[in-house]
Amino acid sequence: MTARVMTKNELRKWVRERKRQFSREELNRFSLEVSRQVLAHESWLQASLVLLYNSLPDEVDTHLLIQSALEAGKQVLLPVVVGDELELRLYSSQMRQGAFGILEPEGDAFLDFAAIDLAIVPGMAFDASGHRLGRGRGYYDRLLQRLPHVTTLGICFPFQLVDAVPAALHDISVSEVIC
Repeated sequence: MTARVMTKNELRKWVRERKRQFSREELNRFSLEVSRQVLAHESWLQASLVLLYNSLPDEVDTHLLIQSALEAGKQVLLPVVVGDELELRLYSSQMRQGAFGILEPEGDAFLDFAAIDLAIVPGMAFDASGHRLGRGRGYYDRLLQRLPHVTTLGICFPFQLVDAVPAALHDISVSEVIC
């Protein structure tokens, strides 16, 4: 990456271009390595209620994490897009296609935010300070404002960890980045 700090839109474009330089097989290998690190992380091992996300094809694949959490007896929350907000719902076998083509759990909204132990968060880019660049709609910034007590792990492909992510006052950083 260049020494010049990119704008958010420039950085999103740069990341999209970088993703196209890797094969699906290479991205899958990156995803497996990220999953391995998450599964060994102390916060993961201690958590009983984990907020994950159902990954899009161009994101770190979270399906192994979801399955591993369920097999370990952890409860899994997944976000559901409702208007301009992310609503949390417990993972279930009752899934439907929601906004942006993402599979989302059906059921009632989960509102006991104090019970959440760990949040695994996607991003277009992260920096070493935990600044996160999302896709531009602010869904996760608004959600993470409601979870100040929760350890947040941003997960990304190695090339998504950049020198500096432009951050505004409303942008919420993650506790740690794994790539």
